[in-house]
Amino acid sequence: MLCLVSACALSGLARADRNRTDMRVSADPAGKMEDQRGPIHVEVNLVSVIASVLDKNNRPAPDLTRDQFEIYEEGKPQKIEVFEPQTQQPIDLALMMDASLSELKELQFETEAAAHFIRQVVRPGDRVAIFEFADAITQLTAFSDDVPRLQNAVRHITPGDGTALYDAVFLGSQALNKGAPERRRVLVLLTDAGETTSRSDFETARRAALRAEALLYTIVMRPVKSEGGRNTAGEHALETIADTTGGAMYYPDEPSQLDAMFDRIDRELRTQYRLGYYPQPRPPQGVYRQIEVRVKGDYLVRYRKLYYSGPVE
Repeated sequence: MLCLVSACALSGLARADRNRTDMRVSADPAGKMEDQRGPIHVEVNLVSVIASVLDKNNRPAPDLTRDQFEIYEEGKPQKIEVFEPQTQQPIDLALMMDASLSELKELQFETEAAAHFIRQVVRPGDRVAIFEFADAITQLTAFSDDVPRLQNAVRHITPGDGTALYDAVFLGSQALNKGAPERRRVLVLLTDAGETTSRSDFETARRAALRAEALLYTIVMRPVKSEGGRNTAGEHALETIADTTGGAMYYPDEPSQLDAMFDRIDRELRTQYRLGYYPQPRPPQGVYRQIEVRVKGDYLVRYRKLYYSGPVE
């Protein structure tokens, strides 16, 4: 069992560019310069975007075609080079279970719902890792497709003090960021969203999720239903990160609705579209770039709104 005591345990937000394609450029039409000096290589980075498209009834919309999608970077239209409906990209999913004392009352319902979700979501090629978080973040399993082992881990959550919410997003994103670039990265939090003890702040957590290209899905179990009776800062922060990354927030009214919330996440992951483009003009390194995806028709589309262009801090 690996215990991640603080956000400092996984430092550094930068990572190498991924999904590179080399383009060979000849200095003269006859290729004489290439014969003398060899080829010149220019790196062009494929930007990959996962899009979830919902119809007017809030259900995943399958069977859309490439010509129904448009993608823009910093307001400029881009050519879609990769289009995968119902993408089969394998998934790395970090399941973060809130183990704070405020969750103790509903913990049994939550762990059984999470165990059911694990059985649903793990398909050939997919992997899940289990974390618990209270005042510290503890990784209970490595990324694995061993369903019984993963289920056993969520059924043995140990309650603790505090809720290090931002640390959970930060460290979960860092763990996902170590995986292969061709895998979808998903961060699922089950929490009451009551941030109390993180060493990371909101922006550190948000940037870590963006750098990892992770989709954040959060199921919020609210111990107090009225906004006037609870601290909503953590909820609003998670809503912002979920919107920025292309994920979603769910607010079940009762623990009995947890299975339905997990089912919605699983269905969405199986009906996502993967879009890829080579940005024109090519962005400088070390900046965040704004993305917009549009879908023709009466649809709601969720996708990551920003990406980081390179390793420079």
